[in-house]
This record gives sequence, C-alpha cells and structure tokens, in this order.
Amino acid sequence: MIRAAFLLALLGLFCVFGYLYYVQYFKWRSCFNALGRCYDAEAGVVYHAQSGTIWASLAGLMLLAALYQAWRLRRAKG
Repeated sequence: MIRAAFLLALLGLFCVFGYLYYVQYFKWRSCFNALGRCYDAEAGVVYHAQSGTIWASLAGLMLLAALYQAWRLRRAKG
C-alpha cells in the first residue's frame, strides 16, 4: 500500500515538473536571445533557457523513479 501511494506521489511530481517545464521553457523556446533570456512584456517576466534543463531533468527523474516503483510493485504482487 505504501509503495502504491509513493508511486502516485511520484507520478504527481512528474506531472507538476512537466507542467513547469512547459510553462517556463517550452512555451517560450523560440523567444530566447543569445544570452538565453526571453522577456515577456505583458507579464513582466524574464524566462531563462537554463530552466528548461532543470525542469526537464526533474520531470525525467520523477518518471524514472515512478517506473522503477511500478516495476517493484508489480514484482512484489507476482
């Protein structure tokens, strides 16, 4: 039961980090200048290209951890 809850938590974190990757980087990927910055004048926010690496890495790690936990949960039941 604890492994299943942990698996759901990891999947939730994967979704959160994936959403942040989309909002902070993917949506603005064509706007970045040579310094890796993109300024959104409407919101007054500067987006950084390096944030894409961070959010994608965190999302990938959570997905790998969730897949590992799913594999362990399936192996324990079988």
